Amino acid sequence: MASSADAPLESGLSSLRLAADKYRSILNDEKTGIYGGANIATREERDKYRSVLNDVGEVQWRYGHPPAFDLVNQLFEEGQTKVWPEGSLEETVQNAIMSWEMEFSHKIRLQQDFKTINPDKFKLFVNGREGLSAEETLRLGSYNALLKTSLPGEFQYYKPEEESFESSHDAFRSALPRGFAFEILSVYSGPPNIAFKFRHWGYFEGDFKGHAPTGEIVQFLGLGVLKVDELLRAEEIEIYYDPGELFGGLLKGPPILETKTTGSGNNTAEKHSCPFTH
Repeated sequence: MASSADAPLESGLSSLRLAADKYRSILNDEKTGIYGGANIATREERDKYRSVLNDVGEVQWRYGHPPAFDLVNQLFEEGQTKVWPEGSLEETVQNAIMSWEMEFSHKIRLQQDFKTINPDKFKLFVNGREGLSAEETLRLGSYNALLKTSLPGEFQYYKPEEESFESSHDAFRSALPRGFAFEILSVYSGPPNIAFKFRHWGYFEGDFKGHAPTGEIVQFLGLGVLKVDELLRAEEIEIYYDPGELFGGLLKGPPILETKTTGSGNNTAEKHSCPFTH
């Protein structure tokens, strides 16, 4: 028999389970849910983690076609530290955030094609800075939005203001060719205000801003709060993390520099240009 001290914990767990059931039900509702609708792919075509990819209607994709996530899905499955039960709140939130990241990277029409957010109310807050609207986040790209900083320019190891959507994605795609995997480590509360802890990771196997790859894992941990509406579309996302955890790994690689010694003994340094600065 449970003690009176256990009652609040049991009540909290029960509330989370009910929240998970409600969240999953709305997300998958065939008529109104984020991942429902008439134009859905067959089971064989579906991405296991990003159900909005199942929509095969008239979506305008940034690169002309739906993205493929085979490499990053493999990275996720090989490196995840938590395997959540199917249908749990943790798994549902994890998949929802993967889908949110996918939409901002690969879709271009907020009102017509975005399903994971409420475009009219959406705000992204990173490390306590002023919130970015859906339009601003889409224009900047998710990398630039997450890496904005108030540090003086001379102390910035990455300068989002000097990067475009394309250059930022090219930079990280080059550095992390297998992708940048995401997992939920904990969920502390259910909808409408979902508090969670997360991990992002990848392997530094390509050049980054003139630094040679190390082949080592680069990662960071963070906390987030996801505020959702009655259809469980994101209205606000707050993210808190230390960018130094990420850049500590990316800047660890030595500068890409070749020193050639001529027959006369003179040394010349030849720096290889970074492929995403042009």
